[in-house]
Amino acid sequence: MRISEPHIATALPKLGVDLRPGVGLTEMTSLGIGGTTDLLRIRDYRHLPELIGMLRDAGIRHRFLGGGTNVLIADGELPWVVLQLVSQQPDVRIEGKEAETTLVNANVAHVAAAADLGRTVTLCAKANLGGMEGLVGVPGSVGGALRMNAGAYGTQIGSFVREVEVFRAASGRIETLRDDEIRFDYRHTSFAPDDIMLAVKLELPSKPYGEILQGIRLCNQKRRASQPLNQKSAGCIFKNPPGASAGKMIDDLGLKGFRVGDAAVSDRHANFFVNTGRATCAEMRALIEHVRAQVSGRFGVELEEEVIFWSA
Repeated sequence: MRISEPHIATALPKLGVDLRPGVGLTEMTSLGIGGTTDLLRIRDYRHLPELIGMLRDAGIRHRFLGGGTNVLIADGELPWVVLQLVSQQPDVRIEGKEAETTLVNANVAHVAAAADLGRTVTLCAKANLGGMEGLVGVPGSVGGALRMNAGAYGTQIGSFVREVEVFRAASGRIETLRDDEIRFDYRHTSFAPDDIMLAVKLELPSKPYGEILQGIRLCNQKRRASQPLNQKSAGCIFKNPPGASAGKMIDDLGLKGFRVGDAAVSDRHANFFVNTGRATCAEMRALIEHVRAQVSGRFGVELEEEVIFWSA
């Protein structure tokens, strides 16, 4: 979709929004897949209620994109514009010091949703705040991690959340939710699909920096040994069923390396599907459905996608 109304294009800069027309989302997703649309980059989220209201009044459909690391987007000209928060620097300040993505006070870190997750873990570590070592190699933004309750190596971000500032499309307002108002489950949260994460308050345990660094190094070694870090992927495609491993079931079926066009099951990790060239969304969807059907037929398990699909 393209923003053609002159009054909207004129109003956007006043709301702290940069309009980038005709952006190809292949450049903005870790899978390297996605169609074309107008991109609205939001520098001041306080104007979100006005922006969303203006788009609704004009009948302009919209979707919100974080770091683009856990999403599979349809090909071609897309029927909605894309909104994206811009990380403002510095959006990390550490009690009495200035860092780049977080404000840390005692054991509490206030993090902008647009901040990079891995950098945030590292900056908190430098303030001797640990617990999130397993998340340092998880790509994407803090906001995306919140929405999916990102986790790795026994760590889930939801365990540390105390408050989340969010734009709630249902009310048209920016609200602050306490931890007891949010449900964090395995790769799922109670946020509405059209909620936009803005900032989060995390409470983290104190740890010596050297100990945190050692944990980070160990997790990174495990990732390098088992994941296709140098290929285009969206991380794990399927959630692990209770008491089982999606990757092991796919591997047991001998599906590593199986491909549909340029979409392939990784040779390194069977639950990672990779774009080996110019894979289309249709090819990746066909690969996902084929693998799901094979697992269902062999093991009687219906795998649930972890990656989020944006249809046109």
